[in-house]
Amino acid sequence: MIHEVDESLRELVRRDVLNGAGVELSFEAPSKDWSARRTAPTLNLYLYDIHEDLTRRQVQYEDIRDSEGKIVGRIMPPRRFKLSYLVTAWTQRSEDEHRLLSALLSCFIRSEALPRDVLQGALADQPDAVRCTIALPLPPERSISDVWSALGGEMKPSLDLVVTAPFVTGRSLPVGPPVTEEPSVLVGPAGGTMEEAGRRPTPPAPTDEGADMPPAVESITETVVSGRKKAGRRLDMRSMPKP
Repeated sequence: MIHEVDESLRELVRRDVLNGAGVELSFEAPSKDWSARRTAPTLNLYLYDIHEDLTRRQVQYEDIRDSEGKIVGRIMPPRRFKLSYLVTAWTQRSEDEHRLLSALLSCFIRSEALPRDVLQGALADQPDAVRCTIALPLPPERSISDVWSALGGEMKPSLDLVVTAPFVTGRSLPVGPPVTEEPSVLVGPAGGTMEEAGRRPTPPAPTDEGADMPPAVESITETVVSGRKKAGRRLDMRSMPKP
């Protein structure tokens, strides 16, 4: 996913910022050694930080349905990661560097997401937009001066470009087959199990007048059972003692 974000940015910057100008585009770390080897005007996009956007994490699995609308599986939604780029321009004159930074700033403030026609690889197949922000204030835990210190170079005018891209987790859950049997009702004494209720014989009905009648029903509780002994409807009858 990271390399696809790089290629998407490369396509957008070459098309809408450089527009055929003789300026190179680099993703290397702008260290002292790199700047010493530079021989042409260069726009540098250095990826210096990667972390997940926890505010947009979804924890519920999503249903996968077939052409008939039946659920055939469940997948975890993609997680979204923020990729932070340090954007700098390298030329012989500071005026030219400022023009390059101004052109790049104008490009990325036009929209809150990368255009779909520049997205590369799996990013192009994602239904969600690949969001981006530029030149926003940095959070307290991050400092551009710390980045320049780690690179061993002197600070230059720069832009902070943040691209939020989805990353497919590959986590999924299987689903059972659909229920195809009609619901059934099992009747048994209160406190009995489903299997016991199915095995117990039904008491014979009285044949002579005056014979003992079945005890009166004090209460009936109802739950639900269905085919294959899954959850469905069940009746539990609690009998009153004979007088």
